[in-house]
Amino acid sequence: MIASLSMYDWPAQSAHWDALWGEIRDCLRDLGLVAPDGLTRGGRLWDHWESPDLILGQTCGMPFRTRLYGNVTLIGALDHALPEAPAGFYYSNLVVHRDSTATSLEHLVDGTLAYNGLDSESGWAAAQNTAADHGFQFSRKLHTGSHRNSALAVANGRADIAAIDAETWRLITQFMPETTANLRVLSHSEPTPGLPLITSLGTDAERISQAIDTALTRIDPAVTEALHIRGFERILADDYLAVRTPPMPSQDAPAA
Repeated sequence: MIASLSMYDWPAQSAHWDALWGEIRDCLRDLGLVAPDGLTRGGRLWDHWESPDLILGQTCGMPFRTRLYGNVTLIGALDHALPEAPAGFYYSNLVVHRDSTATSLEHLVDGTLAYNGLDSESGWAAAQNTAADHGFQFSRKLHTGSHRNSALAVANGRADIAAIDAETWRLITQFMPETTANLRVLSHSEPTPGLPLITSLGTDAERISQAIDTALTRIDPAVTEALHIRGFERILADDYLAVRTPPMPSQDAPAA
């Protein structure tokens, strides 16, 4: 069996994620489920998410609704206690350079969007869905591979705007203050369900939910405080499937 909680597993936070997994692991074993000693790190996330040996994984809302739904079992989402979001939901901060003259999204119709990947809910879908609500789509784009690199691209002037999920923004602010010193939040997207916790198809999601609930009551509060975790929410698949998926960009669309 494998467990993978990679989405917010920054090096500075790895010991805290290991501690959280240790509690969840022990609770899973108490309920008769097989759980690995440690987290799986490295390799392709798709290999983690689609493994028949996955006992617990953390994916993204867009991959869940476009490819994983029906092939994995949804458990729920961790609640990161974000202001202006329901429990277990999150949103993306739309960030620009601190010296940008933009005061609304409409001022960036011709701007370059830095995005981590086309399968990202927070970096791609949130940006394009928010732009659509304002009557346009970002046509100029810069693929960066990660939220951290997107923040750097805007801070360094290689892009005009990036959509960075609010929990990652907390991490960037905490661990990359020299970057956020050159950025400001212009606005944020509408809240959507948070990063889905999943397990392989056929695995008992209710027992895993019980294990997560119990683990969060047992663990040292300093760990959950460091990970900005307030609790766990059983979010329905329909809530994820209801989120809009923006069209993929044309191959003729301009790039930065």
